[in-house]
This record gives sequence, structure tokens and C-alpha cells, in this order.
Amino acid sequence: MKQTVPLYSALIAALVFAAAFHPDAGAAAARHAPAKAKAVNAKAAKAKAPAKPAPKARKALAPAAAVAAVTAASTIDYAGEQVNFSEWQAMRDFIDEMVAKHGFERSALEGQMRQARFVESAVQLVKPAPPGKPKNWQAYSDRFIEPIRINAGLRFWNENASALARAEATYGVPAEILVGIIGVETVYGRDTGRFRVLDILTTLAFAYPDAPNKDARSAFFRSELENTLLLARHENIDPFTLLGSFAGAVGLPQFMPGNILKYGVDFDGDGHIDLRNSTSDAIGSVANFLIAHGWKPGDTGPAVMPVDVAAHRAWEPLLGRGLAATLRPDELEAAGVIFPATPSPGRLYGLVDLQNGAEATEYWMANDNFFAITKYNRSYFYAMSVIDLGRAVREARALQAL
Repeated sequence: MKQTVPLYSALIAALVFAAAFHPDAGAAAARHAPAKAKAVNAKAAKAKAPAKPAPKARKALAPAAAVAAVTAASTIDYAGEQVNFSEWQAMRDFIDEMVAKHGFERSALEGQMRQARFVESAVQLVKPAPPGKPKNWQAYSDRFIEPIRINAGLRFWNENASALARAEATYGVPAEILVGIIGVETVYGRDTGRFRVLDILTTLAFAYPDAPNKDARSAFFRSELENTLLLARHENIDPFTLLGSFAGAVGLPQFMPGNILKYGVDFDGDGHIDLRNSTSDAIGSVANFLIAHGWKPGDTGPAVMPVDVAAHRAWEPLLGRGLAATLRPDELEAAGVIFPATPSPGRLYGLVDLQNGAEATEYWMANDNFFAITKYNRSYFYAMSVIDLGRAVREARALQAL
């Protein structure tokens, strides 16, 4: 990171003047998909299910380009296996609970569960990855801070400038952070997932693979299946029309159904929360999520700053202290952390290490806003990519205005 920051201006200047010549960003989404997902899907998709007709438009949605991109990406690309989940005792118990707890009509719910398909590729994708190469921040970053995604972010920001400005004013989350998250998650709606969420969550709730955390993960996906049915009833939609990732995440910002219910915002004011088609709802919901997870609007300085560390390594015990800012600047300094500038007084920080494979590890000092982003995805690499992508798009937009 410290080595690459000076290259941004040259990259962004080239982007601004050559945008029309970039290939479609859908190709970027395919290129950035995990290799494991590609291999599993290729093996599992023996036949393709026909695409369902798109539901009738219910709102004056996002700019047409973004909506068209989401629609184009929303095609199921797996067959699934017909399994009568309603015959399983665990499913019967689930249906009993939905009837008693939420007043669902039993026969209708049983009919829906009979339509759910078992998705073997999802089972394979949630298995722990085998030990591989050492972590490499620069290789990870290169997947997201690249011309196609930056150009897509520039178009997204320009088309949604009003909603982004309103979200920043309402929640205090900078537009570039919102742009960074949506870009990292789905390339601005180009890759929102091609699995029926009801299939995925039913499979993972009742057929999660053997693993040390099987019970906890099964319970999580069971609760998300419950949330999906509640969400579909609240929004008056067919739950089988919800498409998402292999883990059941939905829409431009990839919210799990439970998070849509908790943090989703009707930011376009049409009476519905629609993260699949409304860029305004997606923008407002991401901002609301960050505020709920510790974003501090009053902290207007950088979320991270690069630091050096002393050779005596007394700072090592300060690493790995969880996803929270808990250290005073004087504690960091006493342990041998060297700041390039004086930190804000009275603020807490965490020490972040970004491993670079065989190259030198980078060290950063991060505040609460950085760690709020890690609640979206529990990864330092993820949070740094969000920050870097958002900044790159902001700089590209500034150059465009010249």
C-alpha cells in the first residue's frame, strides 16, 4: 500500500480519458470471482435452469444502466437437486415454529419448502479452504483497485451523486466509503449472485457439511431462512425470486436477509426496501449499517495511517486484538510504533498488519471507522480495499471535473 499510493494519480488520469475503451465490467466480476467458486460451479452446473421472468417494476428505480446490469446478472446458473425437504424432521420442526411464531399458513409454507432445491455447490463452497499460499495484500488489492472497477465506480458515483450526498449528510459516512463497499461487493450491481436464496439457505440450514462449527453455522442459516420468509412476506414478493450469493447475500450491497430487516433503509421513499434494484436504498442501507456498527461521523480524519515499527518488536503483542480500536497513541508509541504524523488526541487506535507474502509486511494504525468497515466483512484486507477503491474513484471524479 505505501508503495502503491503514488501510482494512483497516473492510473486514474488514464482511466478518465480512456473510459470508453474499457471492456464491460461484467468481465471483471467473473475475473474476480473466487477460483474455488468457479471450479465448483462448473462441476455442479450440469444443466441450466431457465431464467424466470423478471418481476414487474414496482418503483422508479436507480439509473437505468445500473438496473439493467443487475437484471443481466440475475440468471440462475445451477440446476440443483430436487429434495423433498418437507419430509425431513428438522424441516417439520422449522415449519411448526414459523406457524406458531409468525402465523404462516402451514400448507402454503409446506408447498414452498417442497420447491426448494439442494445445492451441492453451496455445500462445497462453505467448506474451509485447504492451506494455501501465505497472505498477500498486494495481490488481494490488485483484484479490486483496477481500471474496470474504478471506471464502474466513477459512473456509479456520477449517476447517484444526489443519493450519496444525502446519505453522507444524513449518516456522516463519506460517499467514497459507500462507493468503495458497493464496488468491492458487486462491482456496482454487476455481480449480485445467481443462486436462489431460498435454495441456498434451506441447503445450508439443514445439510451443512461436517465441520467443527457445523451447529453454529446451521443455526445461523436456519435463522436467515426464517428472515427470508419474513422479508418476502413483508415486501409481498415471491421468496424464490430473491437471488444472491452462494451464502444467501442479496443485492448491490450483499446484505443477508436478516440485515435487510435490521438495517435496510427505504432511502428513495417509495415504501419498500429493495436492495436489488434501488441504488438509493442500497446506499442508505450501507450507511445505516456502518453507523450501527461503530462508524463515528465526527472522526473526519483518515481511517488508517501507515506506521513504522521498531526492530525490537515490542509492538507484536499489540497485533491481533480483535476488530476494535482499543489502544491509546502513547501505548503504541511506547511499544515502538512510529507515527508519520501526530495522531488525533483522545482517540483510540488498533495496530493492523497487512502481510505481503515474501515481501515486507505493511503496518497501519486504524481508528474506529476502519473497524466499522470490518464488521461488514471481518478482514483487514477487505476494509483496506474499500478505502482504497473509494479514494481511487474520488480522485478519478476530481480529475474528470477538471
